[in-house]
Amino acid sequence: MDEGGTPLLPDSLVYQIFLSLGPADVLAAGLVCRQWLAVSRDEFLWREQFYRYYQVARDVPRHPAATSWLEEFQRLYDMVPCVEVQTLREHTDQVLHLSFSHSGYQFASCSKDCTVKIWSNDLTVSLLHSADMRPYNWSYTQFSQFNQDDSLLLASGVFLGPHNSSSGEIAVISLDSFALLSRVRNKPYDVFGCWLTETSLISGNLHRIGDITSCSVLWLNNAFQDVESENVNVVKRLFKIQNLNASTIRTVMVADCSRFDSPDLLLDAGDPGTSPCRVFDLGSNNEEEVASPAPAHAKEGLRHFLDSVLEGRAQPQLSDCVLETKVAELLAQGHTKPPEHSDTGTRSKYLIFTTGCLTYSPHQIGIKQILPHQMTTAGPVLGEGRGSDAFFDALDHVIDVHGHIIGMGLSPDNRYLYVNSRAWPSGAVVADPMQPPPIAEEIDLLVFDLKTMREVRRALRAHRAYTPNDECFFIFLDVSRDFVASGAEDRHGYIWDRHYNICLAKLRHDDVVNSVVFSPQEQELLLTASDDATIKAWRSPRTVRILQAPRPRPRPRAFFSWLASQRR
Repeated sequence: MDEGGTPLLPDSLVYQIFLSLGPADVLAAGLVCRQWLAVSRDEFLWREQFYRYYQVARDVPRHPAATSWLEEFQRLYDMVPCVEVQTLREHTDQVLHLSFSHSGYQFASCSKDCTVKIWSNDLTVSLLHSADMRPYNWSYTQFSQFNQDDSLLLASGVFLGPHNSSSGEIAVISLDSFALLSRVRNKPYDVFGCWLTETSLISGNLHRIGDITSCSVLWLNNAFQDVESENVNVVKRLFKIQNLNASTIRTVMVADCSRFDSPDLLLDAGDPGTSPCRVFDLGSNNEEEVASPAPAHAKEGLRHFLDSVLEGRAQPQLSDCVLETKVAELLAQGHTKPPEHSDTGTRSKYLIFTTGCLTYSPHQIGIKQILPHQMTTAGPVLGEGRGSDAFFDALDHVIDVHGHIIGMGLSPDNRYLYVNSRAWPSGAVVADPMQPPPIAEEIDLLVFDLKTMREVRRALRAHRAYTPNDECFFIFLDVSRDFVASGAEDRHGYIWDRHYNICLAKLRHDDVVNSVVFSPQEQELLLTASDDATIKAWRSPRTVRILQAPRPRPRPRAFFSWLASQRR
C-alpha cells in the first residue's frame, strides 16, 4: 500500500503470484493486508489449488453439496479421521473385525483370542463387557453386527465340532444384560451371518452333493429360540441355492432397497477409466446383459451325450470334475424355481453374498430379492411341502468381478456396494476348479449401483495384499457419507473420498489391518483393527482441535490460522 492506502499491486498480479504458492503460503499471505486477504479467498484461485494439491482429474466436478472450492479444500484437509487419538490393547491376539451400533454409542470387536468385546464410545473409549466364547468350543470370533434398535448383538465365530471338524456358529447377545440368548450353527463359517429384522437373523448350511457340487441353504432364525407358538417358528428355510465347481455361498449381507431413492451421494457412471466388470442381470429381458440359458438344442445335445455315457455307449472325453459339473447343471435345469417378484410394487430387500461358478475362490456377487412375506419365521413349519425340497432357488442378479473377492461393504443409503477384489490375469481361463488363477497384489476397490446393477466409477487403488489365492482372507471395509475406508496387508488402513476417487490418508499399524469402521453418527471418527492385537481410534484434525480447545467451538478462522502454521 502507498501512503494513501492504495494498493501498489493490482489484484490480477497478486492473483498470479498466489497461483505459484502452496495452500498454506496462500493463507499465510492472506493475513498481511485486506487486499491480500480478499485475493487469498478467490474461488478460481482455490479451484486451482484444489486440483493441483489433491491431484484430482480436471474433468471431475466439485462435490454437489459444496458451496465453494475453499470449503472443499478445508473438508478434505481438515475433516478426514487421520489423527490417532487412542490405542486399545485389551485383546491378546489378532483383532479381526469391528462393528458400530447404529446410535454410535457402542462398538464391538472380535478376535483370535476368542472374545467378543463391547465398548463404550465416548470422548475416551472404555471397555463395557468381554464375552469369552471358548467354553462353547469356539476357536475364535470373527464378525459381529448390532440389530436395528441396538438391543441385540450378533457374534459369529469358528466352532470346533466333533473329530476336530471346523464349522461356524452364531451367538446372539443381549446388550441390556450381556446374556447369551441363543446359538445357531453356521456353515461354512465365513457365511458370517447378518440381521434381516430386529429379531431374526440369517445363517447358512452346506450340503455336499458330489465331489465339487453342493447346495447352500440359507436359514431365517429367530433370535429368541424359546419361542412357544404354533404360528411362529424358531427357524425357517429362506433359500436353497446350487453351488458348482467347489464354490459356496459366503459373506451374506442385507441391503434395504427402500432407501435407494434418497442417496447420500450420487455417483455418476461415466467412463470408469478401466474395463468395467460384466454385469449379468438374470431377471432382465436385455439380451446384451442377460446370461441367457443354453439353447434348447444345446441342452438336448448335452442330455444325449450324458445318456450315452451313463449307458456305456460312449467314452467321456471330459475330466471327472467337468463331467460332474455338466451333470449338475443338467439336473438343475428342471429343478430351479424362477425368481419371485413382488406384486405390490413396494421395494423389498436384497440378500447379497459372494459365490462363484468356475472355482472355489469367490469371484461373483449373488443378489437375491427378499420379499415381504419371506421376512418372518411365521408360516408353514419345517417339513411341510416336501416337494419344494427338490427345487433350487434362482438368483436375481449375478455380478462377476473376474478376481478373488476379499471384502464387501454397503454405503449408508444401501444403494452402492463397495467390493475389495484381487484381479485375475487378463484372459485367465479356469481349467481346474481346484486351481484358481493367480491373483494380483493390488486390491481394486470396485463400486456397484444396486439400483441399476451397473459398475460405476473407476476402481480405487492404493492398498495391497500378499496372501496367495488358496490362503486369501477377508479384509473388511466400511463406507460413510463422504468416505470409504479399507484395511490392507501392507500394515495400513486407507481412506478415500467417494466423490473425487482419491486416497486421502494412510493409517499406520504394526501388522495387517483387518477391519475399519466409521462411526455412523460421526464420520470424522474411524476405528481400525489389526493383527498387532490393537484397535486404534482416529479423529479428524478439526475434531481434535475442538476437543482440545478451551471453548466449545473455535472461531471460524481457526482452521486457516492453523493451516498457515502447518507449512509443508
